[in-house]
Amino acid sequence: MIGEVYLDHAATSWPKPPVVLESILNFLETAGGNVGRSGHRRSIASSRAVSLAREQLADLLVAESPDELIFTKNATEALNLAISGMAVDGVRIVTTSLEHNSVMRPLRGLEQRGACTVEVVATDGNTGEIDLDEWAARLRAPGDCFAVATHASNVTGVLLPIAEMAAIAREAGHHLIVDASQSAGHVPLSLTALGAAAVAMPGHKGLLGPSGTGLLYLAPGVEIEPLLRGGTGSLSESEYQPDFAPDRYESGTPNMTGIVALGAAAQFLHETGLDLIHARATALGRHFRDALADVPGITMQGPVDPDRSVGIASVTIDGIPCSTAARMLDDEWGVMTRAGLHCAPAAHRSLGTAPEGTLRLSWGMETTEQDLDTAVEGLRVIAERARAAASRAIA
Repeated sequence: MIGEVYLDHAATSWPKPPVVLESILNFLETAGGNVGRSGHRRSIASSRAVSLAREQLADLLVAESPDELIFTKNATEALNLAISGMAVDGVRIVTTSLEHNSVMRPLRGLEQRGACTVEVVATDGNTGEIDLDEWAARLRAPGDCFAVATHASNVTGVLLPIAEMAAIAREAGHHLIVDASQSAGHVPLSLTALGAAAVAMPGHKGLLGPSGTGLLYLAPGVEIEPLLRGGTGSLSESEYQPDFAPDRYESGTPNMTGIVALGAAAQFLHETGLDLIHARATALGRHFRDALADVPGITMQGPVDPDRSVGIASVTIDGIPCSTAARMLDDEWGVMTRAGLHCAPAAHRSLGTAPEGTLRLSWGMETTEQDLDTAVEGLRVIAERARAAASRAIA
């Protein structure tokens, strides 16, 4: 009987730490009221639990104040909030060729409506190198402008020089929105030190929380228009939206259970240490690359040095569609991966892997070297079968 090897952490992390599951049950048993909507004990307990979660996340991510963190249902909502909030008519938006559709689609939508123009700075899809001179030139050009960039590619895991990119944006007098979907929880990240105007991230990936949770960080002094307006539990006597964060951006009853669980996950990560988590992911990346290096017919996409990436690797196999390889790995070896374009067609055009995409393997805290060895053995056999089929076809 085959085992089970989960290598799809870039889509969502699994399993969640036990403390996350425990926090959900504890919140529902001991609190369970609506945040800020009433003065009874269960509402007060819920408000305290959500406030604690915001503090736990601020500690992990090194935010100056917990109120700089806005809860959303995912990174996509956070990115849409930041992008739409900064997109005044006629603005230029500078981005990179590695972006996920949660960035590209809002930008292209604005472009279609004639509200803005989008300028894409090409990156080397394999190494992740970006021409910082071109980045700077685009940002220093005349006119209203802001920028959006991923911190780590969801296709190859490559880490962009986001601190340098943020510094260039600041020096040019423009805001930078960072998509930290694949870096938050995986690498040490100080929101205060980074210097970006906004940083978006999901709760269910590297932050180890449940789905339906996300965050948008807004730096001090950055104000944007909210996506939603409605009840916040504050200033109920006014028919106008509060003008202070986080209430200005958190209308409606939040996902309290998910937020409390996300806070528990943040505390777990803080106690474990993001530097140790990143070092382990890097070691696993090196082990995977070394084990796969002598397998003919397999091309590794992404940086050669795993120190320059998070725990993601993309491969292509000569003669085998990536979707077929993913099904074979699951059926025969119990290895769960993701195949296709990964919602990032621009990144695949940079890699030269469009329109089919790649087979993506991504690991997490529970992944072992044995898990990766199982995946490598499966890939080796699949590649051998493809070579044998090609030889028969020639004969």
